[in-house]
Amino acid sequence: MQKCKNCNAQFSWNKIYKSFWWNYKPIKCDNCGTEHRITISGRITFVSLTILPMLIFGNFLSPFNSVFVTLGTALLIFFVGSLFIPFLVTYKSSL
Repeated sequence: MQKCKNCNAQFSWNKIYKSFWWNYKPIKCDNCGTEHRITISGRITFVSLTILPMLIFGNFLSPFNSVFVTLGTALLIFFVGSLFIPFLVTYKSSL
């Protein structure tokens, strides 16, 4: 899990997860107040674990004939992938 670059305080899973759903909102350290922004590699990690598997499944690997079942399964893949994101992304402190 990501830590603050200044005071080494660990960010909560919830704080990192919420920052994705608000257009990559910067995270502010509760301890020292330093603002951290997601890196480009963190954004690529987010896309590669959520949107990319969902699209690959929906377009190429779906064994279902029903559009609704395929869409529901793709959304489930998106949601499960998003749960792992806070453990894998990186942030850098803003100046």
